[in-house]
Amino acid sequence: QVQLVESGGGLVQPGGSLTLSCAASGFTVGNYPMRWYRQAPGKERELVASISGSGGRTNYADSVKARFTISRDRSLNTLYLQMNSLKPEDTAVYYCYAYVGLIRPVDYWGQGTQVTVSS
Repeated sequence: QVQLVESGGGLVQPGGSLTLSCAASGFTVGNYPMRWYRQAPGKERELVASISGSGGRTNYADSVKARFTISRDRSLNTLYLQMNSLKPEDTAVYYCYAYVGLIRPVDYWGQGTQVTVSS
């Protein structure tokens, strides 16, 4: 059974840093594409960063390029999002996503973790 559990959110001042974690079970993080999304109040959910399956190719939204880094640790079966130089507009609930399966891939989502950037 696939599960994604996020952690690491919280309150941080502008310019600060946070690292989000997404602990995965039921599949191996290095074998399937994974993403981080976020949703701010009153806005649609948006893609923040993605990492491909075996190749590990990464992509970022323009709004977070050079500030956020997506990565994974196969030994811990965990996906990460390192967030630096945080801005108030980064405030949102952040969700981990995985597209898992060989014949009929299925979308899986974590429960989300709140990130608030405020002084």
